[in-house]
Amino acid sequence: MRLLFAGTPQAAVPSLDALAASTHEVAAVLTRPDTVAGRGRHPVRSAVAERAGELGIAMSTRSPRDPEFSRWLADLSVECCPVVAFGALIPAEALDIPPHGWVNLHFSLLPAWRGAAPVQHALINGDTCTGATTFLLDSGLDTGPTLLRVEEPVGDRDTTGELLRRLSLVGADLIVSTIDAIAAGTLEPTPQPPVGGSHAPRLEVADARIAWSASATHIDRLVRACTPAPGAWTTFRGERLKVGPVVPASGDDLSPGTIRAGKSWVEVGSGTSCVVLGEVTYQGKRAMSAAAWARGVRPEPGEAFE
Repeated sequence: MRLLFAGTPQAAVPSLDALAASTHEVAAVLTRPDTVAGRGRHPVRSAVAERAGELGIAMSTRSPRDPEFSRWLADLSVECCPVVAFGALIPAEALDIPPHGWVNLHFSLLPAWRGAAPVQHALINGDTCTGATTFLLDSGLDTGPTLLRVEEPVGDRDTTGELLRRLSLVGADLIVSTIDAIAAGTLEPTPQPPVGGSHAPRLEVADARIAWSASATHIDRLVRACTPAPGAWTTFRGERLKVGPVVPASGDDLSPGTIRAGKSWVEVGSGTSCVVLGEVTYQGKRAMSAAAWARGVRPEPGEAFE
């Protein structure tokens, strides 16, 4: 089939590679416009834009809200539009243009964790199994009929970065299998249940602040879910710093947020047991071990994160 691939971050690149290597034709790539980063505010292309250039595939950053978007899409004469973490809504008038629709690869087992941050919410909630699902886009938020799915176990120490990397690889195989089956006419979409879904809104910086009164288990899950972004954080002596990883420990004799440091370790109290702190990072600085940080700041007895 002739395809338009829509995607933006690194997690979408394996799917683009797999489709480009398949028997199907990726006629064009749709991705988000350049962002700016660094002190010099230099433009940065998306990971998908970079890869499309390397593969020699025509690439566009036009917005689906552009009044001419539907005309542009129709002129491409594609049969299906696979989507992986594109980052923008597709308007209703564009959904029906490709004969086989828009096929989205979502990194959860739908209807679980509909939304922008399914992997992060799976970790925060302690899921032991997640996966990837392909489904047909409709006007709802990840509510379209499902096509294929694959499960992926969640490790005890998985971060969002680690788990998303694995899901992007198994998901790449899944989306090729889905497009193959659509082309062969062997796939029957399955409507999602009208109730029972869970939602995974984007985690903002404020959501990543550690509440030390929470349980050690919850703090561990939050830190891993926010790694690498937006980064779990706390404050010490009025300065904000990212922390992580943390590992729940057995001690329960410290009040929430209270710091206890040895020569090679730092423990912090929570609402249950202590957690062992791995690294800290001040804004604009490099990460350092928690022990090295403690040797520098010399926490007073009973001093705590805020």
